[in-house]
Amino acid sequence: MRGLDSFKTVTREFYIIPLAILGAFLVGGVFILIIGDDPISTYRILLSNSFGSAKDIGYTLFYATPLIFTGLSVAVAFRCGLFNIGAEGQLYVAAFATAWIGIKFGGVIVKISGNEQNWSWMNLPSFLLVPLCILTAVVVGGIWGAIPGILRAKFGSSEVINTIMLNFIAIALTGYLTQYHYRIPGDPILQTAPIGTNAYIPQLNEFFSFIPKDVPLNVSFLIAVLMCFVVYIFLWRTKWGYELRAVGENPSAAEYGGISTKKQIVIAMTLAGALAGMVAIGEVLGDRHRYFHDFSGEVGFLGIAVALLGRNHPLGVFLAALFFAVLIRGEIFVDAFTKHVSKDIGLILQAIVIIFVACMEKYSRK
Repeated sequence: MRGLDSFKTVTREFYIIPLAILGAFLVGGVFILIIGDDPISTYRILLSNSFGSAKDIGYTLFYATPLIFTGLSVAVAFRCGLFNIGAEGQLYVAAFATAWIGIKFGGVIVKISGNEQNWSWMNLPSFLLVPLCILTAVVVGGIWGAIPGILRAKFGSSEVINTIMLNFIAIALTGYLTQYHYRIPGDPILQTAPIGTNAYIPQLNEFFSFIPKDVPLNVSFLIAVLMCFVVYIFLWRTKWGYELRAVGENPSAAEYGGISTKKQIVIAMTLAGALAGMVAIGEVLGDRHRYFHDFSGEVGFLGIAVALLGRNHPLGVFLAALFFAVLIRGEIFVDAFTKHVSKDIGLILQAIVIIFVACMEKYSRK
């Protein structure tokens, strides 16, 4: 009976996802008709350039990777009754810190005015440097997430306001450090020096020959998938996850049952920050191999929509991240190959999906 009830709960939660997506495409099709284009042709362009080839699929999964991390970040906090709007700031500080470790411990030699300068303290081998960089991303993101958690637990201050403010601080702080301390003089782009090659993580085309070499999909995607399983096991198969969810469902009842709500708030926000910080793994170690300011494309905020569509469940987050990645990948080609529809169709579909999910929220809980 327990397994049947669990199956019914999951079914009830996840039927909203395809319904919301279908509704969004139908409403979006009306808008496309109004402006004078063919909805079927537009959606064919959108989808075929997301799944039409191994290269398209590779790019779609690449775009989905950071969304999985930020979606899980928001979902974990929400399961504890918290609203983490700080994933953007958490991934910024984590990315910069990861690049800093990759520079300082990667044997980086920088040429300035024809002269070579050693910007590193030492040159660690890959089997030490890569885990160190990953650990840095997790720890720094977790610390940045723990700050609003502690403020909420100790003083009752709103984590919404605190995470928003910390976003501004994170972006300004990393921008300042990049501009005045770790950017190569003369570089017109606001970015740090490159990390050492020993800090690189493999591209998936090194293991799967069918993935083209120009697709930046890397091992961070596999880590993101793994984290979906880890978060599920933590939330639904451990005592700690049960306590966190109990606080989210009813803080008073959880407190009466001997669960420390303050402790769970700090734990939830720390885990949320750590998950958001893991965006740095793919960005710094797998793709750009440096910290590039304004790199995120607001995936921290988009993670809120991913978690909402995914019903704050790891499986739902994974599916929702794929959907949003399809829009991000396909909207570029829609803009190029349709007469009147611009790439803003992706934003419109995202907004409509969120509206549908919000409207069906009350019904799904009956």
